[in-house]
Amino acid sequence: MNITIRGRKINLRDSFKERAEKKLKKFDRFFDSNADAIVTASLERDRFTVEITIKSQGMLYRSEKTAGDLIVALEAVTDSLFQQIVKNKAKLEAKLRDDAFTKPDESYLYDYEEGDSEYKIVRNKRFVVNHMTVDEAILQMNMLGHEFFMFRNGTTDEICVVYRRKDGNYGLLEPNPDR
Repeated sequence: MNITIRGRKINLRDSFKERAEKKLKKFDRFFDSNADAIVTASLERDRFTVEITIKSQGMLYRSEKTAGDLIVALEAVTDSLFQQIVKNKAKLEAKLRDDAFTKPDESYLYDYEEGDSEYKIVRNKRFVVNHMTVDEAILQMNMLGHEFFMFRNGTTDEICVVYRRKDGNYGLLEPNPDR
């Protein structure tokens, strides 16, 4: 696993970096050597936040914890991420196709051009929209901790969005094929 450790508004000591690498070694049994792990530590108002994102075969595993001590935050985030992976690993192995997260054709991606508008775009994100089932999209959304997730439906080949409703259930947005 390739590990990148960086700090925001904080200088990280070598002892923290070594400890973070040691904690991430326990994830080697889940991921191959091509997996990338990014550890970001930040300081905000006397509170330390540690975020870990692991990218492997098109999947993202992410966790973030805040505590009064940097080491406590690191311990909490690695424990949380480990539990998340263990909890979802069986679902991933049982539900996903072997090629569910291969890199699709990116020819449909286009550049966003900012025009004169009364709305202000503060962040523009680009990502590959993978082919998957609705269940796989919901699982990926839950693992990322997001409220919605965009994907390309594997059966209809349309761009769709799943989202978490306030009542705890899920919704699916699909394009209308008649228009």
